[in-house]
Amino acid sequence: MGTTPTRGRTLRRHQRLPSEGPTVPAPLPTTRHRRTDDLAATDPATANLPAGRPAADGTDPGTAPAGLVGRLGEGLAAALTGRRSAWVMLGVFMVLLVAVAGGMRGTGPAAGMDALPAGSESSRAAAIADSLEGSRYQPVFAVVTRDDGAELTAEDAAAVETLRAELAAVSGREGVGPMPAEDGEADLVMTTIDSEADEEAIDAMIADLRAAADGSVPEQLSVSVTGGPAVGSDIRGAFAGADFTLLAVTIAVVALLLLVTYRSPILWLVPLSIVALADGAAGALTSSLGERFSLAFDAGVISVLVFGAGTNYALLLISRYREELHVHREHRAALATAWKRTAPALLASNVTVVLALLTLLAAVMPATRGLGIAAAAGLLLALVAVLFPLTALLAVVGRHVFWPFVPRPGNAGARRDDAEHGPFAAVARIVTRRPAVAAVVSLVLMGVLATGLIGTRVGLSQDEQFASATESSTGFSAMAAHYGAGESAPHQVVVREDRAGTVEAALRIAEAVPGIDRASVSGTTDGGWAVLSAVGSAEPESPAALAEAEGLRTALHARSGTDALVGGTTASAMDVRADSTRDLLVVAPMILAVVLLVLVFLLRAVVAPLVLLTMNVASSVAAIGLGLWAGRLLFDIPALDVTVPLLAFLFLVALGVDYTIFLVHRARHEAAAHGTTEGMVRAVGSTGVVITSAGVVLAAVFAALGVLPLVVLGQLGLIVGLGVLLDTLVVRTVLVPALFALLGDRMWWPSRPTTAHLA
Repeated sequence: MGTTPTRGRTLRRHQRLPSEGPTVPAPLPTTRHRRTDDLAATDPATANLPAGRPAADGTDPGTAPAGLVGRLGEGLAAALTGRRSAWVMLGVFMVLLVAVAGGMRGTGPAAGMDALPAGSESSRAAAIADSLEGSRYQPVFAVVTRDDGAELTAEDAAAVETLRAELAAVSGREGVGPMPAEDGEADLVMTTIDSEADEEAIDAMIADLRAAADGSVPEQLSVSVTGGPAVGSDIRGAFAGADFTLLAVTIAVVALLLLVTYRSPILWLVPLSIVALADGAAGALTSSLGERFSLAFDAGVISVLVFGAGTNYALLLISRYREELHVHREHRAALATAWKRTAPALLASNVTVVLALLTLLAAVMPATRGLGIAAAAGLLLALVAVLFPLTALLAVVGRHVFWPFVPRPGNAGARRDDAEHGPFAAVARIVTRRPAVAAVVSLVLMGVLATGLIGTRVGLSQDEQFASATESSTGFSAMAAHYGAGESAPHQVVVREDRAGTVEAALRIAEAVPGIDRASVSGTTDGGWAVLSAVGSAEPESPAALAEAEGLRTALHARSGTDALVGGTTASAMDVRADSTRDLLVVAPMILAVVLLVLVFLLRAVVAPLVLLTMNVASSVAAIGLGLWAGRLLFDIPALDVTVPLLAFLFLVALGVDYTIFLVHRARHEAAAHGTTEGMVRAVGSTGVVITSAGVVLAAVFAALGVLPLVVLGQLGLIVGLGVLLDTLVVRTVLVPALFALLGDRMWWPSRPTTAHLA
């Protein structure tokens, strides 16, 4: 392209490989005159840098690409690390992040993880039922039992009468009851509240009803206020402060791990402050996107992704920066070199994950589709924050931020070469001596872990969805125990009312379905629809209740002219299951195709990407099985939530390929000089520490999802966290080196590592 060769390229041209004898000193290249402010002044210390010396992060120690991209990288590196320009760049990007964090905050996601497509049968049934006159007033129940489990006495019955009057006075609506249970051990009263009021008003009303209930019954009685509005209030109450708790736990975990990694009381504050600011900006941006485009997603997952990925990016950049400080006297030159060498790998990693996330646009579940858009936006902000303001801040604070272990050129020669003598290189060398044994043992281990999937029930019932019991769930359990499990959440059926005999036929058909105790008409709409209530005998959202809902749909859909729709709590869960299964079958292959294409493009090979992707899939399945074992044995989680498999698979494959890119990028470079097997050993040795550190950070950050009250989020965090550790410690350290030793140069087919290079 007509540019002057850089020093790294000059060194490689004139130096010999170790097998060729003594190294001939490399002449310094001619460089252009630059302003002092431009930084990247040539540092004499780099003349002693051996060609091909591995970087700890696995990035290519070679030169930046020539041409327009190379000149752009040189210019950005100079601007980010210059004496005056670093301050300018830091100020500009900090202002931008603060402006996004403060000026773009919207009302947040339109719905949560359980949102259903508007076109689903249960959603259409709910929309018709909501048009019933008076449907805005939803029932709230108070379930009364004795603490000793005995039958209620006459005195207790009088207290229930008082309770009914108190609840009616608080709600301003009629009180209904008492409704004693057949076993005599429970009683029930009911009132209604305005479900179309704002959430704060509903929460205040539920709190007042509960206070009135607690104050109107004697000490020997327990009363639980439950019902749809109470459930919603409990969910909001459970999440009140949960986001702050999640943020605090995430920051504490990241801070501790950064402190252990860097062994500096100062350095950890630098990346943490930038990533925290990026998280604030991402939260505001995704909140605005959620409001503008009616996206459904969980904000806690976005925060975890931004912190996890941002910290990983920072670890890789700072690791390379520390390496360069051992060979550059000027810290700005070291940082500029580190940025130019690391930025392409970080960009490739980020683009891979973002593209994988965008495949979620093909999903039909609103929460899955919304998460793809929001998470992609958050990860792009995390990358920008690390590549620009973090780099500028490192330039400003200088080398001494690593105190007390400040890297200097003088001790570079005494440092251990991890590619040859590091602990990860030692493990990889043992593995490659008997690669078949290592591969078989690794695959058997993953197979054993995957057995956690065998016999696992898919789908959590209504009372299994919270990490801890709420008053509304306690009330539903009491209703199920004393009144019949289906009383708390009847199936909802809508049929055409303006056609003769339709309603009567629908009632007969519904009552003939196995498990349905009775069916009745709840009301009619102005649009010619009748809304029916079909009370089942099974616990809502349980397998038996799902069979009831399926039976209702099959029987009613077979009757022509009814246009029947079956909705309700259980039918909604059935639709979530069906749509989530469809999304898994459609989106998972798209994720694999995206990752495979990226690996083929980066490695200029076919065999290696196929092998690596296969191992990634096997690792993901094993991780889900391991998470299920741990969930059952340690946290008493009885089933796998229907939305978890796709999200866990996405994060495990997309985030796992990050480490694949860093490792195999290094291995391809090393293979050109040392052969495929030894090159992989050296690559594992060079990248082992930083990849393991990044994996531990990412796993710990995902584990922080366990502080949230929903089991689905804790389960997702557990599976992904364990999966990242499995991928980091077993797949990257043992299985991948074993497979590369077995296949040798065939891994790079159709190219060869000595003649082809990476994109």
